Amino acid sequence: MKRIKEIILFTIVCFMITSCNSKTSDTIVDQSVTDKNASSEAQASSTDEPQSRDVFAMDTYMTLTAYGDNAENALDKAEAEIERLDNLLSTGDGNSEIYALNQNGTGTISEDTEILLDESEKLYTDTDGVFDITIYPVMDAWGFTTQNYRIPSDEELKGLLENVNASKIQYDKASKKVALPAGVKIDFGGIAKGYTSSRIMGIYKKCGVTSGMVSLGGNVQLLGAKPDGSFWRVAVQSPDDTNDYLGVLEAEDKAVITSGGYERYFEENGKIYHHIIDPATGYPAENGLKSVTIVSDDGTLADGLSTSLFIMGKDKACDFWKEHSDKFDMILMTDDNELYVSEGIADVFSSDLTTNIVKKLSEK
Repeated sequence: MKRIKEIILFTIVCFMITSCNSKTSDTIVDQSVTDKNASSEAQASSTDEPQSRDVFAMDTYMTLTAYGDNAENALDKAEAEIERLDNLLSTGDGNSEIYALNQNGTGTISEDTEILLDESEKLYTDTDGVFDITIYPVMDAWGFTTQNYRIPSDEELKGLLENVNASKIQYDKASKKVALPAGVKIDFGGIAKGYTSSRIMGIYKKCGVTSGMVSLGGNVQLLGAKPDGSFWRVAVQSPDDTNDYLGVLEAEDKAVITSGGYERYFEENGKIYHHIIDPATGYPAENGLKSVTIVSDDGTLADGLSTSLFIMGKDKACDFWKEHSDKFDMILMTDDNELYVSEGIADVFSSDLTTNIVKKLSEK
């Protein structure tokens, strides 16, 4: 695999909590204004200098980048939006809307929470329950919400899993009131970063920015192309080596979001326990995948699917993509180091590894 060169590392800490071990981000972007393959005319016409802002929120390091005359204003508004959503959605902040909802079991929700609840419900249905925001008490039992790591007993997990069922959430759209049955608690951590990056793209557009990006942990979302008209180059990190990457994706106007068991984990008695919990078992998913990268126009969807397909495993993930190929593309790395790329991005993804192309229709 290639070593990372001339590709700028944007983030270090993953969303929600940091790993016991130091980890780099899952997706890395070359933000240089010019591209070695760009024409001299395009390079000459691109005089914009990038404006960047580093932010720590949602327990992760973020980098915002925008080009153009209104870039600084856009970054100010984007940073304020990140802080607003962090304060709204945090499960650990006693003043947040989600904390109050979990503690009280009922409450009137804001527009943002309503949107996230709707998106979560769609993902829950489409993935047959693999994506489930009521997994929070199980995550808490493992210590992934507090970093007080422990291995819950089978009996404890069995009891907690009785309340892991997003269909139990009661929501009246007219009054915007939500009721959670006893034992049910929610966490939008599986889609909050993707939603946040999508909101930032909207802010950029309103401010007149036509070229920019945001990196939030393993989430990268791109607005337009680079100022010279060339594609952004997004490197997908190797799950085995923080200094290597699986390949490079050329993209514009896309969210590129990666999930893997190597992001956040703890080790006990020689065994690694990662943070991606299978709601069917209550244990870290072990279905043959090391990492999943989702490429989509929709950052919220990409965020939710990166976790969901990881839990599904390679075969079910490929089947799911074939049914929803109009909404996203994917890059999968298996435990036995096989790389699978959906055909929608096969022409814009390059890798030194042998790549298996997942096609919509089986070849006869």
